[in-house]
Amino acid sequence: MSARPGSALWLLRHEVRMFWYTTLSSKNAKDPRGFHWKLVAIWLVLWLLLHAGAWYVVGKVSGGDGDVPRQLVLAATVLLVATFLFMLASALKSSVEVLFDRGDMDLLLSSPLPSRSIFTVRLAGVVLGVASIYLLFLAPLAHAGALQGHPRWLALYPVLLGMAAIASAAAMLLTLILVRWLGARRTRVVAQVLGALAGALLFILSQLPNLAVQTGESEGILVRAAKSSETIGMDSLIWLPGRALLGDPLAAATVGVVALLAFALTVTLTHRSFTRGLQLAAGVAKTSKRPPGALRFRFHQGLASTLIRKEWRLILRDPQLISQVLLQLLYLIPVLFLVFRKDDAQTLAVGTGLTMLCGSLSSSLAWIVLLSEDAPDLLQSSPANTRTIRLAKLAAAIGPVMALVCVPVLWLTWRAPVSGSLVAFTICGITIGSTLIVMWTGKAGERSALARGG
Repeated sequence: MSARPGSALWLLRHEVRMFWYTTLSSKNAKDPRGFHWKLVAIWLVLWLLLHAGAWYVVGKVSGGDGDVPRQLVLAATVLLVATFLFMLASALKSSVEVLFDRGDMDLLLSSPLPSRSIFTVRLAGVVLGVASIYLLFLAPLAHAGALQGHPRWLALYPVLLGMAAIASAAAMLLTLILVRWLGARRTRVVAQVLGALAGALLFILSQLPNLAVQTGESEGILVRAAKSSETIGMDSLIWLPGRALLGDPLAAATVGVVALLAFALTVTLTHRSFTRGLQLAAGVAKTSKRPPGALRFRFHQGLASTLIRKEWRLILRDPQLISQVLLQLLYLIPVLFLVFRKDDAQTLAVGTGLTMLCGSLSSSLAWIVLLSEDAPDLLQSSPANTRTIRLAKLAAAIGPVMALVCVPVLWLTWRAPVSGSLVAFTICGITIGSTLIVMWTGKAGERSALARGG
């Protein structure tokens, strides 16, 4: 039975189809509609392997038909909170895409379709897109639990959909608020950065127990938190997400009701803001007003400095590149905690971590600066020396990395001169070497490929 053209179900089916082909698309022209059947086969095999692992795990932790163990509820709560953080990051990215990057909202708003239905379907599409990846990895647990005589584990489906709806509603509200406060152009940057922050927050929090142990607190944060949680009753709202995930009917119903209310309130209260946000987004591409006075050409500082500033300015103008680079920088935070401690035994580990992160960051910046040039023909046909252009681009890729690790390396050198000097040598070697390898062997492409993981 096909949906009536123009109905909400018809639009939702289109959103699902767009997500399906975007996720499993192929650049091979021989595949129909660019569909990547090999990727589908790989995911299917992975999904079957996950079922095998889930069968073993559920058999170990499910126990009998009585009450669920307290440790299992605690683990399920922590898992769901961590999943919610990742869902929020994904929802922020998806909200920006449906508002700014899809490019089809002008056509939809000019059609006879109600704008409220368009917003509802777009938000529902975000919810399904956010929940799909987590259902892929966690649904085998529900299937294994149901087959082993624990049908309550099937509550994982509505709970994950409910958490995705809450995360998507919060992300859409935050995006529309940012559009109203900052404008559409700045919102794209802020939303991408917030998405990277939300995703990396879990990694930073996961390193806190290690940092606590290394500072002399033998028990660690997680151990003390587990002991303190024993004083909290199982009926507390703190454990509600975990109990809902494990099939408690009342807890699962509570999550579902909160999710439906969040979705309905978001659609009802922000429908007009959604339309205004799209109108602002339509004006993003408009040419800004010419500054007063005569034209000013700032080439007096030399060609090299002008090219370096140009590359840095292009990176700062692209929110996806900022979020990708910022995500790598956030992984430096746990390393910095170790750098400024007084334990000399951690110098080797800190040096290794800084070296790896600098190599990864420098290779990403080198690919952006050297191989994703928007106007290579213009540079080649210019009267500028090719060697000067290449050296300026190398400096634009290496400079930010060196400036970032300058203070930690100086601190290490001051505490341990020999070890700090070796760390500085390895960082310089990996940074320059990664940049040169990208320049010599890298393949040119578009900057948007970095955001897609290309």
